[in-house]
Amino acid sequence: MTVTAVVSRRVGRVSVVDVTWGVGLTLVALVCVLVGDGTPWRRVLLLVLVALWGGRLSWYIYRRQRAHPEEDPRYAAMLGGGGFGVAVRKVFLVQGVAIWFVALPIQVAGFSSVRSEVLVGVGVALWVVGVVFESVGDAQLAAYKRDPDRGPVMDRGLWAWTRHPNYFGDACVWWGLWTVGALASGWLPGLLTVVAPLAMTYFLVFATGARLLEQTMMRRPGYPEYAARTSMFVPLPPRRPRRP
Repeated sequence: MTVTAVVSRRVGRVSVVDVTWGVGLTLVALVCVLVGDGTPWRRVLLLVLVALWGGRLSWYIYRRQRAHPEEDPRYAAMLGGGGFGVAVRKVFLVQGVAIWFVALPIQVAGFSSVRSEVLVGVGVALWVVGVVFESVGDAQLAAYKRDPDRGPVMDRGLWAWTRHPNYFGDACVWWGLWTVGALASGWLPGLLTVVAPLAMTYFLVFATGARLLEQTMMRRPGYPEYAARTSMFVPLPPRRPRRP
């Protein structure tokens, strides 16, 4: 995060921190492989899962920011016109602590043994669901932006079932990693670290994710009508418009 803060100051954009998110969590998983003494194959499995997810996410965000170098409205609203010191306190320090916190299940797996291989399988399945929602949702959004005949609001594919398939997918990824890393180590490690995926889900829905983005999106023509018929987070069949 210190390196990211320096880069942010040079390029004049706080949103570069989003690129660091996946990389930072991958580094945590790598350290657990190198210094941990837990079940070896699970340490490697978690590194692979986190690296695939984090690498895809960081690369996608990097390419998007290269194409649109302006500041993310969410961070602009969060900083409220404050300078670099405010960004360090409100963004880089907070997200650095958040990386350590949400990675607690991965750290637990680095120093514990597998108690249930079935739960490892369940967690991997959750991770797959999450990655599919993220990657397919991002691909569908990119195709929508390239379509010259697109409507005012993206409401195709997964976006017809949830207004934020990428955030929902991200939540599934972290519940899956918690299941693989902590719950599969026993009920006590699972209970002690369940705050990590809960906090991640809270941030994705309320703090820095969907709710904050919706404040901007609701000003776009057609978005309030789209929101009225589409679930915000959990995928659900589209609601029929009410008759006048």
